[in-house]
Amino acid sequence: MLRVATTRSTRKGDGRLTAALDPQDQGPQDACGVFGVWAPGEDVAKLTYYGLYALQHRGQESAGIAVSNGRQILVYKDMGLVSQVFDESTLDALQGHVAIGHSRYSTTGASTWHNAQPTFHPTPHGSIALAHNGNLINTAELAAMVRDRSVLDGELDLKVTRVEPVSTNDTSVVTALLADHPDTTVEERAKELLPLVKGAFSFVWMTEDTLYAARDPQGIRPLVLGRLERGWVVASETAALDIVGASFIREIEPGEMVAIDADGLRSQTFAEAAPKHCLFEFVYLARPDTVMTGKRMHSVRVEIGRRLAKTFPVDADLVIPVPESGTPAAIGYAEASGIPYGTGLVKNSYVGRTFIQPSQTIRQLGIRLKLNPLRDVIEGKRLVVVDDSIVRGNTQRALVRMLREAGAREVHVRISSPPVKWPCFYGIDFATRAELIGNGLSVDEICRSIDADSLGYIDLDDLVDATDVPKPNLCRACFDGVYPIELPDPVLLGKDVLESSQSVPVSTTTDVDGLAASLSGSGASDALRRP
Repeated sequence: MLRVATTRSTRKGDGRLTAALDPQDQGPQDACGVFGVWAPGEDVAKLTYYGLYALQHRGQESAGIAVSNGRQILVYKDMGLVSQVFDESTLDALQGHVAIGHSRYSTTGASTWHNAQPTFHPTPHGSIALAHNGNLINTAELAAMVRDRSVLDGELDLKVTRVEPVSTNDTSVVTALLADHPDTTVEERAKELLPLVKGAFSFVWMTEDTLYAARDPQGIRPLVLGRLERGWVVASETAALDIVGASFIREIEPGEMVAIDADGLRSQTFAEAAPKHCLFEFVYLARPDTVMTGKRMHSVRVEIGRRLAKTFPVDADLVIPVPESGTPAAIGYAEASGIPYGTGLVKNSYVGRTFIQPSQTIRQLGIRLKLNPLRDVIEGKRLVVVDDSIVRGNTQRALVRMLREAGAREVHVRISSPPVKWPCFYGIDFATRAELIGNGLSVDEICRSIDADSLGYIDLDDLVDATDVPKPNLCRACFDGVYPIELPDPVLLGKDVLESSQSVPVSTTTDVDGLAASLSGSGASDALRRP
């Protein structure tokens, strides 16, 4: 009998990470990143590590990898960045032929170790580990199904030595429901369950010998399929395929589930496709080197910049981006306007979400923690400053002030997305609607608020045209308030919807033959206390 002891962190976080540019200004927080690989004979743990590294921009709160050698699943996860959670010895210990991984930004459930993914669930007929990108809108309903079916709370015929009611994310609920399949297979159970799951989801999960992936019928969050010489890969973005040397095959279709095992790859449809790809992925979330809907994000963003220049021209001396997300659009603006492109802001790449909490004195420096102006470049110049979005406006206000102090004669701000006016319930954590500056003020009022000489946002139709995706096939809710999936009562939509007696217990230790449990890592012990 195999016994795998478990350790766990007791650290707590406040559920929020301070924005890197300005500790007082939370910008749009990324969706999660998922990765899966089935490749006998390959070092699947390290492939997953590098895949997650490529997806680090999608979530920086926690990271985890689950690996199976055909007899057991072992999950290793912790708070912090991928490079903080894993080291060489840890990855060497994760041996097997199938693996999944996750980098998390929380949209349901607090930022704690217990909510880190992949989630894990043992059953009498095998184990399941699952990773999720997106956010569900019927989590409370699914949690009620868990309780009704008596999936957990010690009623399984397992020698579970510790069960803790601490997991409060939507992923754990789905994992529990998938694991409850006493009279059928995991695959058949998934085809029965997935049509009942509402919201945005790109799921990657595994049993001891099979890798699975599924995408919601709207296809809101991305998910792609790649081919290795000796296996298959699924990932949130094609950039992760590139990193591990996998060739891009196609996107997982909305409403599709794939299964990969020794018999090969098989696909089935669990719901009719009704595409509503997230428009904000094109603006900000996805890496610029990623391909979505047949277009590379860099090219889309350059085209957005071109359109901005045609719609909002200005006499200026230099176009500069707010690095890194404003760079492609700034290139396009400069190209279409004929105004030279230059680097006016230097970014400190090592100041990120794990930056040590600044003192009050240092905090007053605000944006300078991340960006510093090149005075020699911008002094006396009329600048066009290109950024991806304005959420509260605090960052742009500080940026304009900093540029003026460095000698800029004029500062004209151009934004490569329309005003963000509505919250997202499908996997992006914006500010509340009351805090969104685009909801309360007109463009002229925002311009005065941030003290810019002029302000221009890309028009929604221009943004849509730049993607080459038909407007009805895009989720534009954060810009126009049209939600493609009907939302339930607002009290059932909160990030803390399960932060009560509805929490889902998760087995953390078991001595069942062939099963292993979740192990916490040793790195980044104070990750959530650092901005």
